[in-house]
Amino acid sequence: MDNIANIVRRISLKAEVFFSGKLCGIQSFSNDEKGHLHLLKSGCLTIVMKDGTKRVIDKPSVIFIPGPVEHRILAEQSAGAEMVCATISMESAHQKLLLEAFPPLITLALDTEQYIGQTAQWLFDEAFSRSVTRGVMIDKLSEIFLLQVLRYILENDLAKGGVLAALSHPMMAKVISTMHNQPEVNWTVDSLADIAAMSRSRFAATFKSVVGLTPNDYLTDIRIALAQEMLQDNKPVNLVANLVGYEHGSALARLFRKKLGISPKQWLKQPVSGHNEPLKTAHQLTTDKNE
Repeated sequence: MDNIANIVRRISLKAEVFFSGKLCGIQSFSNDEKGHLHLLKSGCLTIVMKDGTKRVIDKPSVIFIPGPVEHRILAEQSAGAEMVCATISMESAHQKLLLEAFPPLITLALDTEQYIGQTAQWLFDEAFSRSVTRGVMIDKLSEIFLLQVLRYILENDLAKGGVLAALSHPMMAKVISTMHNQPEVNWTVDSLADIAAMSRSRFAATFKSVVGLTPNDYLTDIRIALAQEMLQDNKPVNLVANLVGYEHGSALARLFRKKLGISPKQWLKQPVSGHNEPLKTAHQLTTDKNE
């Protein structure tokens, strides 16, 4: 969990509550960049994912959809579903490293996952407070919630790939930790295979199978994430390039353009979302859907 916590610390995680009330009928949820967190406080609902997967939930539960996946919630008018809904955004290149490891849909009953449920309830309660520290509290509680979910995934062997699966793998865990701790080193498949105490060919095949990326692609993702963090701290591009393993700022700029389609300076100018989205009622949510 220490390695996972280090990754999470480099993520700007934000939760924005946008609906609270009784949900009836069919409601669609979609967002190009954000995941969703729903808290079913009472009632019954059916959640339908874009691929057709359906899950009936008839007890108070946390419903977590980490990635930007379209989904629908069906709630009968007679049974009604009292809910609180929020979008979740991970503003970092590490978003990719984590989202690839999550199951697309996680449902946790509050009576079996007490602490996760308590954190979710606290998060939503804070969203409706008038405290001047509301935004900071929501972000911190979101990070706690995410760590609790990560721990649940690891303890129940639910990781499907990516960094979580690698950190659970007896031979890949040390390699992943080393790459995160020393991203500036000129790692090769041979040097990483030595850390794993494996042959070059076996290591390369195992890494790709477990993580879903080649060692070089994974290292590149780590470097981009760290570079973004340091650029946001107003560090010069040339210095950032050196700190993440590149000799010149031009090399880092080429990498940004290849992976993100824009230069480091252009990336810095992109807007960052805040906590100013208005809370919606059930009527407004239905109106938005029909427009």
